[in-house]
Amino acid sequence: MKAFTIWQPWASLIIAEAKPYEFRGWRAPRSLIGQRIVIHAGARRIAKIEVDELLMPLLMRDRFPVSAAETCLFPDKAIPVLYAARTGRLPIAAGIGTAIVGEPRNGHDIAAEFGVPRANDSSRDEQANWGWPMLEVEAWPEPIPMKGAQGLWNCPTPERAFL
Repeated sequence: MKAFTIWQPWASLIIAEAKPYEFRGWRAPRSLIGQRIVIHAGARRIAKIEVDELLMPLLMRDRFPVSAAETCLFPDKAIPVLYAARTGRLPIAAGIGTAIVGEPRNGHDIAAEFGVPRANDSSRDEQANWGWPMLEVEAWPEPIPMKGAQGLWNCPTPERAFL
């Protein structure tokens, strides 16, 4: 099975179904669409400032709806995950579940769906050209420690996955 390493808290946001799309600068390979992949939480430590930059607009979404919409997250599902990230309770360097990759969509169309009124002019725009729908998410009961890799990679069988 193919796997995809994603930094935290993004990986856990996918597994919590708070993040319906994984944004990339490249379209998912045709062979991957409709296939189940492992969501791997990368080994990179979670930066609290990055979590706060996501959390604050969601907590204040009534006052700053556009800032909250720009996250492309479902606030009620995302906020508990982000609080867990702030306290260091999210796994890293581990497979945490699976999802089926849907037909990729243009990142600007997705942003508009979330209520962002203009095209994204972010300096990270090149990384958000394609939104890969994460469908039929299945969380694993326990994280499985494993090494990740850049891009798509072949997930080892569970008995070979441990570090």
